[in-house]
Amino acid sequence: MAVTGLGSAGMASMLADCPSNRLSSFRFRFSSPSYAVGHLHSFSPYCRMRTRKSSRKVSQKRTTVGLDRRSVNNAKRLGKKNIELPSASTNETTDEPELVALNGSAELSTGPNVTKKSNMEEREDMRSLAKNEIELPSALPNEIANDTELVALNCSAEPFTGAIVPAQSIIAESTDTQSLKMQDNDSQGGHSGVRIEDLMTMIKDAEKNILLLNKARISSLEELDQARAEKDSLQGEINLLKCRLAETDARLKQATQEKIKNEFLEGELERLKREIAERESIWKGTQDLKVHNKDFQERSAVLKSHISNSSATAHELDEIKAEKKLLKEEVNVLKSKLSNMETNNQHVAELEKESLSVKHANKQLESRLAIAEAKTSELANVKAECQVLRRRVEDLQAELKNSVKSRLLQDDVVATRKALEEKICRLEEALHQSELDKDLLEHTLEENSLLREQVKILEQRLNESDNDIRSQLKIYQQEVETFQRSLELLKKKSKRQSLDEPVQELPWEFWSNLLLSLDGWMLEKKITIEDAKILREMAWRRSSQLKDVYVQCQNKNENDVIASLMKLTRTSTRPGLHVVHIAAEMAPIAKVGGLGDVVAGLGKALQKKGHLVEIILPKYDCMDYSRIGKLKVLDVQIDSYFDGRLFKNKIWSGTVEGLPVYFIEPHHPAKFFWRGQIYGEGDDFRRFTFFCRAALEFILQSGKKPEIIHCHDWQTAFVAPLYWDIYAPQGLNSARIAFTCHNFEYQGTESAAALAACGLDVQQLNRPDRMQDNFKHDRINAVKGGIVFSNIVTTVSPTYAEEVRGSEGGKGLQSTLAAHSKKFIGILNGIDTEAWDPSTDPLLDFQYSADDLSGKAQSKAALQKILGLAAPHARIPLVGCITRLVPQKGVHLIRHAIYQTLKCGGQFVLLGSSPVPHIQREFEGIANQFCEHPSIRLVLKYDEGLSHHIFAASDLFIIPSIFEPCGLTQMIAMRYGSIPIVRRTGGLNDSVFDVDDETIPLQIRNGFTFTKADEQGINNALERSFTYYKQKPNWWIDLVKKTMNMDFSWDSSAAQYEELYEKAVARAKSQQVRIPIATR
Repeated sequence: MAVTGLGSAGMASMLADCPSNRLSSFRFRFSSPSYAVGHLHSFSPYCRMRTRKSSRKVSQKRTTVGLDRRSVNNAKRLGKKNIELPSASTNETTDEPELVALNGSAELSTGPNVTKKSNMEEREDMRSLAKNEIELPSALPNEIANDTELVALNCSAEPFTGAIVPAQSIIAESTDTQSLKMQDNDSQGGHSGVRIEDLMTMIKDAEKNILLLNKARISSLEELDQARAEKDSLQGEINLLKCRLAETDARLKQATQEKIKNEFLEGELERLKREIAERESIWKGTQDLKVHNKDFQERSAVLKSHISNSSATAHELDEIKAEKKLLKEEVNVLKSKLSNMETNNQHVAELEKESLSVKHANKQLESRLAIAEAKTSELANVKAECQVLRRRVEDLQAELKNSVKSRLLQDDVVATRKALEEKICRLEEALHQSELDKDLLEHTLEENSLLREQVKILEQRLNESDNDIRSQLKIYQQEVETFQRSLELLKKKSKRQSLDEPVQELPWEFWSNLLLSLDGWMLEKKITIEDAKILREMAWRRSSQLKDVYVQCQNKNENDVIASLMKLTRTSTRPGLHVVHIAAEMAPIAKVGGLGDVVAGLGKALQKKGHLVEIILPKYDCMDYSRIGKLKVLDVQIDSYFDGRLFKNKIWSGTVEGLPVYFIEPHHPAKFFWRGQIYGEGDDFRRFTFFCRAALEFILQSGKKPEIIHCHDWQTAFVAPLYWDIYAPQGLNSARIAFTCHNFEYQGTESAAALAACGLDVQQLNRPDRMQDNFKHDRINAVKGGIVFSNIVTTVSPTYAEEVRGSEGGKGLQSTLAAHSKKFIGILNGIDTEAWDPSTDPLLDFQYSADDLSGKAQSKAALQKILGLAAPHARIPLVGCITRLVPQKGVHLIRHAIYQTLKCGGQFVLLGSSPVPHIQREFEGIANQFCEHPSIRLVLKYDEGLSHHIFAASDLFIIPSIFEPCGLTQMIAMRYGSIPIVRRTGGLNDSVFDVDDETIPLQIRNGFTFTKADEQGINNALERSFTYYKQKPNWWIDLVKKTMNMDFSWDSSAAQYEELYEKAVARAKSQQVRIPIATR
């Protein structure tokens, strides 16, 4: 195993502190020739002692020179700070891990009384150690199967670069060493040579020259930074002017668009008017056509009557034809001749000849026919009748021609009528369309009028907003004047105070913003890390001098502010600790459960005690950004390792309730924290391993040196192994790791291979004594890793800490907790008593306090009215319950409590919902059953405002949890004067004490408890509470006042955390640099 960066005296210290049973097994190995050449520079004395044991004098002389020179160089390079890494040894006497001492200084520290060995003593130590082979311990958390290098941890303020010594420097040193040896031998023989003191004088002169060059370089860099700051300031003003110009252009563009829109609407209105006029003319023409149509219909009726008459004439004509046929039969010969005359002209001529001959014959026979005059007269009559018939036939033929013409005319009339009907249909359709268009036009006119009214309203609002802006501007100017007057008063007051006296009257937001500005300037390379550290220490002490300078520079540009603050840089002593919380939640901006309340409440309590507290969160898209003050993005990007490559991360800063908070926004294609929710994604393991690596990378690159890094639950438990395996060797080694598990139900198990994505060594960590899950050996357990690799392990209540040591509560981690029991403790959480205060709660209609409870009765009456409950005159208790309806919360006992409260004559109000479908359906059925009941009401959702009203209105508050790590509901209920009824488990057992338990001091009895999770236990507690409420009203009022005055704030809890922090930091400072050894 290769060893890098240890001086000779440091090596002596390491060997002196090693146990005797390990000393004999030490030996040096190098992983590669090139690496060995670079690092043999620091161990050349030992190598020479092993290869030249035959020539003891020469080896002793060379070792002495090497020790003197390299001890000085290594002390300058490594510094004199010591760090400590945790272990999990089961046979240690303290809660610290088993460690191997590695001292990087030229002095040997063996305890509180530190003495410096002389050169002669060091040479004697080296001669005694040269006889032994050296081997480094093999049970390191970061060891792998093949040989790796063990890099000595750099404890100086500057990060360790790990540079390899070039071969030229080794050759030069070797030549220099040989020259010194020869000169020393000459001096022993009586010859004069160069003395070591002269060489040391030359080295000191060279160091002075280097210091002068460094000062000149620093001054030039400061001038360059000043020029850059001026450039940035001008660029900021240019950007501001560009933004204003863009806003003006946008307003002009909007006004132009509105004008064009109005002109277009007016044109459309004119067009619609013309169309309406045209359609009105069409409508008039349609009316005329309707009149003509009526005339046509009348004429058609007349024609129909004529047609019917013509039909009767045709019938008569048929009868005449029949008679004609009969006549033709009688005069067949004449008829045939007549027909022949009509068909053939020749026949007609012959008939005429025959007719003449007949006439001639008739004349001749007239005499002969005289006798038959009767017959002749009859023949004459027949001829007359024939002529009449001919005339009648001619008339009938004329009438027939007329009837044919009338039929043809009738067909024309029918066709014309059909055409007219089609035209009338088209006109009716056009009329209907015109009516629709008319309605549309009317609607358009109405919309146009509405738009005009809206334009007028918008103009009025614009004028009002302008007036408001002017008024706000006036108010702002007045506030500026007030601020200036206050500033003058502060200046006068500050002159009367000591420069180092802490400033108490300014809010923590002021100091948090100042600290965020300092970190931003340091990350943007506008101030050095040393200057930022000095100014941060002054801010931690709330220096009045720093406050005065910063306030005076409020109206100046950034460059002037930095220049003014640089004048204050001086050595200072910080009274508090630097604590960094890395968490997945923080109330009120990103809260799912109690974790968010703990991070915010504990952070504010530690801040009030004078410690610097910073929070690092993922930048979720679903956060409540309205609760973040002065949110801004820093002009820096952090590269973090994941999946074998580097990903950029954008860093945001802001304040949340006075605490400085950094938000990490990954530039990863999976968009880890842009999911619309905090938890519940299929890749939560990858999301939060990425976040833990990026958070530590940000701390390293920002130059922060926190004493405590506090991580919470499995989502950030990866911080502990990442810190010791990857970042402590890189120089981020000033911190002790604290880990808090808020609920051992959720342990973050995953396939062991998934751990490699963030750069951790799966082979080394997937072991029973490290991160391997105790049930499934092919999976790793994040909570187990947090326990093993942390210096401090806590949970959220003392009783819960005892419960998780057993098999039922530990969920498989009981053996791990037993192995690390000395660093495991339970601390009861607190509540934010400023946010939960019935005397100032803005969500309550009636505020009250322990001294005046009238507002609580009014709140009860108001809630009964809101929920539709009866408000009886008799004294009836109201039982409240606010919870998630999950098995952990004892849903079967809550259901039984509803009916038992009704049986005992009380009222019950439930607020909450269930993510379990069948439980939600069950309580929906109960809610429907009691929807009209005067004493029971179930609201199956979460309503923040209603929850405050229920806390204030309830006389009793029931929490029958099966297990409860801590629980904040019972503390809030007592803060609002609602007496809790709880099952004795977890944090409920540590905060609620039964009024009938004589083993408990009377002054802390504050509720009703039961042990077994059954109906009999909750029945007994409810009946006792109802009896006290109804029969002892004065005693009940005293109990309410007592519980309201109890202290459930974070002060006492923060004091316990503060004590743990300080002990861990003190042990780290009192012990030497250590490397953690994990327990097998």
